[in-house]
Amino acid sequence: MLLGKKVRRSSAAGKLEIQNVSRMVAELGISGEQKSTALVQHGERHGERLPPGVAGLYQGVSSQDRHPPEWLERELLRQGNRRHTLIAGDLDILKTVLLHSDTPTRSLSKLKIEERASLESLTKLKLAFEEFEKGDLRSVDMRSFGQIVKKVLGLFNINDGQIQELFMKIDYSGQGRIQWDDFCTYMQLEYTKKEESVWRDKQVTFSLPATVKPLCHGEPVLRLHFTPDGTIITIREDGSVSYWSPKLSLKKTKSVFHERPMSRKPKWATDFITMPQYNKLIIGTGDREIQFYELSSLEPYCQINALETVPLTLDYCYTGPDACYILYGDAQGCVNIVLITSVGETLRMWKKSPTVENVPSVGIDNAVLSPNVTYIQWKVHQDWVTKVKYFPNIRAIVSTSNHEASALVIGCVLPSTNIRQQMKEITEACRNERSRKVLHSPGSPQPREPGDHTVFPVYKGVTTFDLSKQHNLLVTGGMDRVLRLWNPYVPGKPTGLLKGHSTPIFYIYISSEDNRIFSVSMDNNAKIWDIQDQTCIFTAHPKASLVRGDISACLYSPSLKALYIAADSLALLSVNTRPEPQGHLTVSHKEPVLCCGYSHEFKQVVSCSEGSVVKVWDPNTGRQVFEFGGAHEQSAITCMTFDPKGRRLVTGGRDGFLKIWNFNNGQCLKTLRKDGVCNELCDCTYLTVHRNTYVLSVGWDRSIDIYSDTPEDPHHVQKPQTPWQDDLNRGHKEDILCVAQCPPSLLATGSYDGEVIVWNLASGHILCRLASPMPTDCCHAQSQTTLSNLEMDSSVSCALFLRSRALHTDFSTAACLLSSGNKGYINFWSVINGGKLLASFNA
Repeated sequence: MLLGKKVRRSSAAGKLEIQNVSRMVAELGISGEQKSTALVQHGERHGERLPPGVAGLYQGVSSQDRHPPEWLERELLRQGNRRHTLIAGDLDILKTVLLHSDTPTRSLSKLKIEERASLESLTKLKLAFEEFEKGDLRSVDMRSFGQIVKKVLGLFNINDGQIQELFMKIDYSGQGRIQWDDFCTYMQLEYTKKEESVWRDKQVTFSLPATVKPLCHGEPVLRLHFTPDGTIITIREDGSVSYWSPKLSLKKTKSVFHERPMSRKPKWATDFITMPQYNKLIIGTGDREIQFYELSSLEPYCQINALETVPLTLDYCYTGPDACYILYGDAQGCVNIVLITSVGETLRMWKKSPTVENVPSVGIDNAVLSPNVTYIQWKVHQDWVTKVKYFPNIRAIVSTSNHEASALVIGCVLPSTNIRQQMKEITEACRNERSRKVLHSPGSPQPREPGDHTVFPVYKGVTTFDLSKQHNLLVTGGMDRVLRLWNPYVPGKPTGLLKGHSTPIFYIYISSEDNRIFSVSMDNNAKIWDIQDQTCIFTAHPKASLVRGDISACLYSPSLKALYIAADSLALLSVNTRPEPQGHLTVSHKEPVLCCGYSHEFKQVVSCSEGSVVKVWDPNTGRQVFEFGGAHEQSAITCMTFDPKGRRLVTGGRDGFLKIWNFNNGQCLKTLRKDGVCNELCDCTYLTVHRNTYVLSVGWDRSIDIYSDTPEDPHHVQKPQTPWQDDLNRGHKEDILCVAQCPPSLLATGSYDGEVIVWNLASGHILCRLASPMPTDCCHAQSQTTLSNLEMDSSVSCALFLRSRALHTDFSTAACLLSSGNKGYINFWSVINGGKLLASFNA
């Protein structure tokens, strides 16, 4: 096989071994006792104490065993630069790792408890929970849970804080006990949400509808190709060449074929390719010609004519200093290769040949007489060649046909057997000047030797393909509408099948940097596939993309992240990608972040975005801990708060719903909503009144909605309580934008019209109404009449109680409420005796 490499037998595979590091440590003159004492003294000097798990390694064992574990020493040496000796500095590294880890394995394995559980250990956990149930205990407390985890998982040296954190995540209601069902629910939902998170990160779409540019009526476009400056070249069968900008603005159009008399059939093009290194355009024609044109002016330069067959599909590759390959497949199933050295000189020599229809022409028989030209012709397929391409990274040619037995062939350029004998014959022939420099003379193609090619048989053949050396992946498509994924070294069976197209597949492209596959079928359906999951991520239907007509050419641009499709019109399908952050900025969400908060219980930051995604962060490391999406379906999350225990999250959205979550596994515990149409929520908070907890929300409904928070309530959807009479009769006249509370009985709400109302939580009555003042500079600048006509933003978007002042009797007349005002002003209020503005300043 061409791509098969000689592999050493397993018996010859060398094993890498490392010497006993402890012996090298001993050679440095440091005994186990000294190492143990040094570690303890090091910790005491720096105010640190060895964790119990580490201390146990150095206490109560024999002196010869009191050294760091060999696996840890090996790992430290492996992480550094490769060397064969142990230096004194390695001891300091070992000390640092051991002193700053909970266990010797902590620095290498930082998995959470639930991530260390296997299927076998979960079975043991279930049996342990059942033992408690037999003892009339339907649930376990945190102490018992810790004992079970340590015993079943074998984590005797694990930090108790980790066990406590896991227990609190499961016990979101704070009852102090959990059951086996609670543990299973937490585990299942956590991993389900993690899978959804991975899937969400892989989601990508086309911008629909496509950018469409009409094409004038005529012959179909044969192919799309890029020039080095990003210009797109199209060519029709009648020889009409067009240059387009990346955004599909037409630059110029020119017909390159010479007009013929009416008695002769017009010339027609079969395919084209560019030679950017030589500023040339190569066109294959139905007259068995390969024509060269100036790329910039489209003026004819020269041509090779009198080919044995019609070149149906072309390819070009620059192979070295002034050397290239020109390949073409023909209707006889042959792959033809023209190897040219001293390309510039050879083309100039051909340009001096006699003209045919105003184009300097050289026959293929005369062209191969040049010492700079080698012609090779391989008989590869039993049907015409549908596509041919040379891949320099594997130094092989890939060609396809609709013949099932030889659907795709990966083959060599030059034969690899008896090459010395063949080169000797060629050299003698050149010396005697009795033969041309060809490995196979035109008209007598030879098949490759079995060791020089790899054949992939495919049902109904292959019309298009792509190969990625980075992923070691070959993807084929054809008449059977199935994308097949192959290991290019294993032709026997595909590694995957991607089904979803309902018509023959026309185009395939592998985007290695994005781990995606782009495919287009004959019915103008464009699909995006994920390579790792082998699933379809997105489908652009022609009704949505507005791509109409019979498809004739496609091209994907990796730099522009766009797919070009030529049918009745030229269409551009751009891939929606997130813009890269500029400078040092790090993007946390794909959409704007609308609210965030800190959970004191778990010491985590929670952020919510306009895309209805909730993310949990570790503020110490800045790393994302967990996320879940679709919290409010397609509606943005506009506000959030935590319950008094900090274990549950409440989110409010533009859909008017409140939802209570166990935010550590994405479980929706309850939905709070009113009957009828629900308007956008702007703020929410938790209240505690007479030892009862409530969830309060405000928004565009201009009313205060209060929901009872009873974890034992079995109803998933909960309705609000009866509203306060003062809220119905004397409440806000505009949208309520914010809410602030001061236990035990004060509540403040701010609205769009600048009014702040302070409420008594116990009775539901209004204590005072506060009107936000206008900035003094506006009052002096304009009269009252003119001011009423101005569009001033007087909304109160934020309010805050100074709780220590509000609850202290000595500060009864001091400012205890802050609210935002117009033009960045902050207002200070007293809420006693009807309320009073005490101060205001521009922040």
